[in-house]
Amino acid sequence: MTKNDISMRQLRYFVAAAKTGQFSQAASKVHVSQSAITAAVMQLEERLGVKLFERMPYGVSLTAEGNKFLQHASHILDTLQDALSEPFFLSHATSGVVRVGASYTVLGYFLPNLLARFKRNYPDVEIDLIDMERSSIEAAVTSGELDVGLTVISNASDLSGLEHSVLIRSRRQLWLASTHPLMQSNSITLKDVAEHAYIMPTVDEGEISALRYWHSQNLKPQVAFRTSSMESLRGLVAHGFGVTILSDMLYRAWSLEGKKIEIRPLTDAVPPMELGLLWREGASLNEAASAFQQFLIHACGS
Repeated sequence: MTKNDISMRQLRYFVAAAKTGQFSQAASKVHVSQSAITAAVMQLEERLGVKLFERMPYGVSLTAEGNKFLQHASHILDTLQDALSEPFFLSHATSGVVRVGASYTVLGYFLPNLLARFKRNYPDVEIDLIDMERSSIEAAVTSGELDVGLTVISNASDLSGLEHSVLIRSRRQLWLASTHPLMQSNSITLKDVAEHAYIMPTVDEGEISALRYWHSQNLKPQVAFRTSSMESLRGLVAHGFGVTILSDMLYRAWSLEGKKIEIRPLTDAVPPMELGLLWREGASLNEAASAFQQFLIHACGS
């Protein structure tokens, strides 16, 4: 390999750094030294001729070019993983219909890429996909109306009668405008956030979920706006009308108007968002549903 070549190792290290926001955490995730992550990122930046990360006192943040490259790098790594997994899935021998219920957040920010990957592996499986709220998904899976459900299971209080698998745990961080006063702080707590206007997301039980960890510390946010629209929330945050706390899965660096949205970690133990797969306890899934279940568990665990 010449110095101008890009390796899969470099892509894996870059994606790990992008997803964790810290070279040290990325190193722990992929079981290498921090210097290996740093070297891989520097080599990529030199090869591409652009800066992929902004280096901050608390970690790293993707640049606009870094965000674009992350999409390409993730696609390359996913495609490789699918190619290696194809013999395991025995894709061409499976057909049928799988009935899937998914909530708003899952449909918008998690599922589309995985559905495309699944269809490449299982072209003869039809996916009957329904947009539903979490409680309705749980009831429909329990009754057998749906084969599987995909939802934010960290919002669930009782999963009796259901089996589940956590597919991702997405850390929650503070979103704020580049000009916001909290950008000057070396560390930020929930108590610090409570002193500023807050944009409260209401979609997918967002307010109930947020107030759970606020109240656990005897604090409450100064809610200036409530919205069920993620793009409205992004615009309000980017223009400095308030801050919010949301998971990395939902994060996009730019509002529709092209204004930057920054992210900062919180020193408090804010729980991650857990997104998971549900199926009825003791159910015998049909071939198509079983293939979908195993694909998601394998793809998200790889």
